Amino acid sequence: MKRMFFSIAFAMAQLLPTPSLAQANTTGMPIKNPMLWADCPDPDVIRVGDTYYMMTTTMHLMPGAPIMQSKDLRSWETVGYVFDRLTDSPKYDLQQGTVYGRGQWATSLKYHDGRFWALFAPNEGGDMGKTYICTSPKAEGPWTVHSRLRHFHDATLFFDDDGTPYVFYGTGQMCQLSRDLKSVVEGSDRHYFEREADETGLLEGTRVVKHQGTYYALLISHVYAPGRHRREVCYRTNDLNGKWEKAVILESDFGGFSYIGQGTIVDSEYGDWYGIIFQDRGGVGRVLTLSPVRWIDGWPMIGDENGKVPATMRPLKSHQPRKGIVCADDFSSSDLGLHWQWNHNPIDGAWSLKERPGYLRLKTCRVADNLYLAPNTLTQRMEGPACSGTIKIDYAHMKDGDRAGFAAFNGDSGVLTLKRKGKKTWLEMSEQSVQLTDREKAVSQVDEKVVESIELTRGKGNGGETLYLRIDADFQAGHNDAANFFYSLDGKEWQKIGTTNYRMLFDYRRLFMGTKFAIFCHATKKTGGYVDIDLFDYKCSDK
Repeated sequence: MKRMFFSIAFAMAQLLPTPSLAQANTTGMPIKNPMLWADCPDPDVIRVGDTYYMMTTTMHLMPGAPIMQSKDLRSWETVGYVFDRLTDSPKYDLQQGTVYGRGQWATSLKYHDGRFWALFAPNEGGDMGKTYICTSPKAEGPWTVHSRLRHFHDATLFFDDDGTPYVFYGTGQMCQLSRDLKSVVEGSDRHYFEREADETGLLEGTRVVKHQGTYYALLISHVYAPGRHRREVCYRTNDLNGKWEKAVILESDFGGFSYIGQGTIVDSEYGDWYGIIFQDRGGVGRVLTLSPVRWIDGWPMIGDENGKVPATMRPLKSHQPRKGIVCADDFSSSDLGLHWQWNHNPIDGAWSLKERPGYLRLKTCRVADNLYLAPNTLTQRMEGPACSGTIKIDYAHMKDGDRAGFAAFNGDSGVLTLKRKGKKTWLEMSEQSVQLTDREKAVSQVDEKVVESIELTRGKGNGGETLYLRIDADFQAGHNDAANFFYSLDGKEWQKIGTTNYRMLFDYRRLFMGTKFAIFCHATKKTGGYVDIDLFDYKCSDK
């Protein structure tokens, strides 16, 4: 293992709440909300034995449909993906358009007859938008495509007690599937409820569970009226062909941010129930909260005794190892860690962990005018309340016109770019903003504002042409989702560069995701150059 370098001052004691006496006396750490302060929208969570499995939306990132695992609903790790890539269109390869903000959405996860099942529909029209049903005997995979059906928006797969499969989707729609899950039973498609007058927005993100003989459909409600907020509602019935009744089961803001909505409920092996619901948190994306579920008059009411998301939860289990979905990496493995995802499908011949052992090599393979069309951009989530990522990059083999570096990547990005101009190399901090066409999500324009630029001199640092690049991110309430940018020759002494407190934004019209750490290398003139990444170091103030 190579030594990792890191230098940042966090006010750790100020960021972490002091546990109560009751919490301090427990044998396990309390679960603090957000349970996952990272971009994990549209969750579905199931329990198999003593293990919880969760899937969330990652859209245009590959591999996709991540499967995360936990024993205690506190520490999660990524254990697999449903697919390595999608191939329905060249847009998945950043050709003839893009799939920014589209791709895999709102995957439903189920376990039935000894197999895991996943259902998702890309947010696209035509054949690209057909629903995938995938299956595997193990959550880790490998997964296979079992069938493709027509598009079902924000759908959930549900197996009844007798094994009959159903799909619940859209706003109050459902249908029965054939036993082999390869077709829709003719005449079974119907609305099981009609939207009421006060439901002025969409009802979507359906999740369905059955408890003590009653069916429960959970949906997010977008209500646009004075004094009304985004909320989680529930419809229930004892007969799938009968009448459904409705209740609001969560309407809560939390932590200085807006109201929470969309998610599911899951039971423990001891009979307790929990709600896992996401909350929009600006630049970091949509984070996950954990709440108790209190069964009141047969309704799964999410939240504490006041109907609110609590700041902390008692630990579910003691002495569980702390794991995470965002991880440091020294690239000493011959396989890329599951914590990484590529921006769109990767070009496998243009990256390597073996050509220079202990390094990630990113090779230029296609001329791309800008970062948003650059192939093989490698990403990880950012996390709150504050986090920092550092890379060490060897740029000796860049060619004229090549660009490589480290970004706080989103529709509006703060970017540290090494630019090779002739035989000289410059480090620039820039603010970049992409415009996309509505239909094809094609990149129509990228505005780039260079804030600061410095020429790098060969012969300094480790090895002559190596540099450390660092991005610090702060997602605390009132801190405006600020990113700051640094560089270093030795990983010890740091120089700030560019915008102070660059504001990271969440924009559902373009990338529709939280800001990501992104490592990139692309050509603007000719291919053949490359960079080697020696490490990705990571710190989070909550770890």
